[in-house]
Amino acid sequence: MVSEIYTYTTTHMDKSIEALRREFSTLRTGKVTTNIVDNIKVDYYGTPTALNQVGNVIVQDATTIAISPWEKALLNPITKAIQEANIGVNPNNDGSIIKLFFPPMTVDQRQEIVKQAKAMGEKAKVAVRNIRKDSNDKVKKLEKDKAISEDEVKKALDQIQKITDEHIAKIDEALKAKEIDILKV
Repeated sequence: MVSEIYTYTTTHMDKSIEALRREFSTLRTGKVTTNIVDNIKVDYYGTPTALNQVGNVIVQDATTIAISPWEKALLNPITKAIQEANIGVNPNNDGSIIKLFFPPMTVDQRQEIVKQAKAMGEKAKVAVRNIRKDSNDKVKKLEKDKAISEDEVKKALDQIQKITDEHIAKIDEALKAKEIDILKV
């Protein structure tokens, strides 16, 4: 019973860290990646569809992303979706390809992105703490149902806290690495 709670705790906390890494990949660092446009949804005949599912998205150089839609009719909806996503650039539509030119980042922009990364890190920590609370509640319910003893409860709560501390440390490491990556010129 208690080992199942440990497994639940570890699995869900790992998922929180993975979600944080996915969120980090959408942040802009020194050179552009296609991850910047991953969260952009295009109105594809009334259905919100991921940008990479309506055209080819490639990085041409360190500051340019090119998007070539599979259908010419999608040029305007893609342009509109990029503008609404507010990713810091205006799309250039030449009639067949949309190009995004990212200017070099200023120190202020880098610091602003670091703030966003820290906010994402805090959100992940809150998620981990919520999982800890759920796990602790499950352990206390087992005690209430007389399924485990007081000593086992104390041991289980300590183990859950240890798992939580490990995951918080992983979040801090990921945040520190991302911060270095963002601030590197």
